[in-house]
Amino acid sequence: MIDQVTGMGVLPFAVQLKSLLDQESRYQPKLCGLRVIESAQDNGLRMTVKLRDYQVRELLSLTRFFGFCAETFSFAVNLLDRFLAVMKIQPKHLSCVGLCCFYIAVKTSEEEKNVPLASDLIRISQNRFTVHDMMRMEKIILEKLNWKVKAPTALHFLRFFHSHIQEKVDTESKRILNIERLEAQLKACHCSFTFTKLKPSLLALSLLALEIEDQHEYEPVPALKEALDGLQQSLNVKAGDLVCVRELVAKCLVEYSSTKCQKPNGQRLRWMISGRTARQLKHSYYKIAHLPTIPEYAC
Repeated sequence: MIDQVTGMGVLPFAVQLKSLLDQESRYQPKLCGLRVIESAQDNGLRMTVKLRDYQVRELLSLTRFFGFCAETFSFAVNLLDRFLAVMKIQPKHLSCVGLCCFYIAVKTSEEEKNVPLASDLIRISQNRFTVHDMMRMEKIILEKLNWKVKAPTALHFLRFFHSHIQEKVDTESKRILNIERLEAQLKACHCSFTFTKLKPSLLALSLLALEIEDQHEYEPVPALKEALDGLQQSLNVKAGDLVCVRELVAKCLVEYSSTKCQKPNGQRLRWMISGRTARQLKHSYYKIAHLPTIPEYAC
């Protein structure tokens, strides 16, 4: 049975938060495994930070190509990082591992009618392994992760915190925090190995802190700052830790917005589809939901 985070919308905020935080640590990648990846040399024989980030960008391209929801991408990244942190895989197997994590996330988050065939996924992602290879790898991933798939990700915390803040402020202040923009920033952070070692709740809080700080410079909104301070206190996050991670997020967004950063390329996937394949695929596969533009202050 796949372990899932159940809906808790009717419960008080404090109860929901405690439940999420209790689960959070059980779904984080193992630090010892992440350190092995971080220290690995780029010799083509071991997993590296660069390879991991490249694979995540590939997953984002697929998410955009199929028009899947943000949860699918976040779950896929969580599965990938957790698996890489417990298994020493060779780079040649990374594409299969990544696509399997994506496929598991799709089947967990998307409606059944929108789940593509494994053969279509392999073809569109331009991989050469077989459906049998993919099914075998999927089983290995699920077993190594103890069938715990639907984790409380940073996206889950971001939406939860955003909703809580919106309840605390007036109508005018609510317009300042744009959840689409925040989610786009989170996707950029997912593409950086830097944030794999952080608690999802801290990353979500830092994104909100950065956004509120930026808005506060132009138009002070005490209610937003007060709501953020309340969240920080509830999470028992030290001021220094929040400042540190907030600066990491700001740096990541600057790099992601720069021309030097290699971004996901969904168009590349569309070029690979033949007319015959296009007729076989569902029309919804071409509804590409592009990322909202990263805010100007991060440029």
